[in-house]
Amino acid sequence: MTFVELLPIFMFVALGVLLFSGFPVAFILGGVGLGFAFLAQELGTFNVSRLVIIPNRIFGGTMENPVLVAIPMFIFMGTMLEKSGVAKDLLHCLQVLTRRVPGGLALSVTLMGTIMAATTGIIGASVVMMTLLALPVMLERNYNLPLATGTIASSGTLGILIPPSIMLVIMSDLLSIPVGTVFVAAIMPGLLLAALYAVYILVLCRLKPGLAPPLPAEIGPTSRSEFWLMILKSFVPPVFLISLVLGSIFAGIATPTEAAGVGAVGATLLAILNRKLGFSVLQDVCHRSALTTAMLFGIFLGATCFSLVFRWLGGETLIDEFIAWAGVGPWGILFVLMGMVFFLGFFFDWVEITLIVLPVFGPIVGRLDFGPHLAGFEGVGEAALIWFTILVSTNLQTSFLTPPFGFALFYMKGVAPPEVTIQHIYKGIIPFVLLQLIGLALCMLFPGIVLWLPDLLL
Repeated sequence: MTFVELLPIFMFVALGVLLFSGFPVAFILGGVGLGFAFLAQELGTFNVSRLVIIPNRIFGGTMENPVLVAIPMFIFMGTMLEKSGVAKDLLHCLQVLTRRVPGGLALSVTLMGTIMAATTGIIGASVVMMTLLALPVMLERNYNLPLATGTIASSGTLGILIPPSIMLVIMSDLLSIPVGTVFVAAIMPGLLLAALYAVYILVLCRLKPGLAPPLPAEIGPTSRSEFWLMILKSFVPPVFLISLVLGSIFAGIATPTEAAGVGAVGATLLAILNRKLGFSVLQDVCHRSALTTAMLFGIFLGATCFSLVFRWLGGETLIDEFIAWAGVGPWGILFVLMGMVFFLGFFFDWVEITLIVLPVFGPIVGRLDFGPHLAGFEGVGEAALIWFTILVSTNLQTSFLTPPFGFALFYMKGVAPPEVTIQHIYKGIIPFVLLQLIGLALCMLFPGIVLWLPDLLL
């Protein structure tokens, strides 16, 4: 092959090298795309006048996409719930409800992570919030440090899989598939991971009770009326908000964008009811929401430039020819892609991996024939593409936990007490990464975990 035909491969190599530079990802993606476009023109194989399509694609597609309007509102909802004290009250309630179960506090953290995952897709906020709330309590109860840190880190990352997830909104837009269908498809895999965490904690704490001492009997409500008041105040509001947001989407009453607006208003009302909504809180929530949204949309712009230039230079054709030459079949391609996503997770965040892998490989997977493995789910529509999207989402859970650049580990270490070392955190996440890989394998072997609910409801 000539040097010009290999330009798409060099694009990926340049991207991989520059991502380690610490320069903003949005600028790297856009810069690599523009740089190779001008290089191809100098080599006589590309006309840079085609680049005028990129602004039209950005402002006529990405920036005007009504689905993406849901992102800032979901970010606002999650940030407001973090500030409103809802999570703190919820954790105390769950501790009381699980006090007689082995590892009850660790189970409470897992349950809270699952519930809060359905209210916020901001992993940094979730992990920091749960570390600040739960880790001091677990240390006070003499919990094993690796168990405590692993439970918090893994539970805090469920927010990118369990809907309404910002990542799923982005993936749906990149692959042009209905976001409501992807939300429904992600529910069972998300609950599967939470269940795997819970079973592991239960079994481990039953075999080794010293790792997780029980909650003292004197903590909690002293009467039945106090117990039900705690449930009504701490447990019902967040669950009701989740039901309102997701239920309106699944019932077809509201689009994801409209439901995100309902969630933002509902989170604000909860903050008012908890008497936590002051001007400074509202200002901080708006500021953090704007920064997070700007970061994500900046990466959209760079990724749009990168993916278009990659295709113009023949990247998709090159990949198709390589697949045909390798002769590994659909399953071989799927295993290679899953291995690539897992490997990239050691070094990059989910945003980079999603915007690099999905636009390039998603259409290719959508054309693959998995035969009878997906034969029973024709009613879902684009079953292979939806299944692949959820497999990537499940796989990306590991990207937050795997060293050396597991972002959840850095978030946790940044706010953890001094006695919690990075070695404790690394040791704690190992079993949970293995559980995530088990969950991924189950979703690959049994596609009904992903596709059964969409086939039933949609």
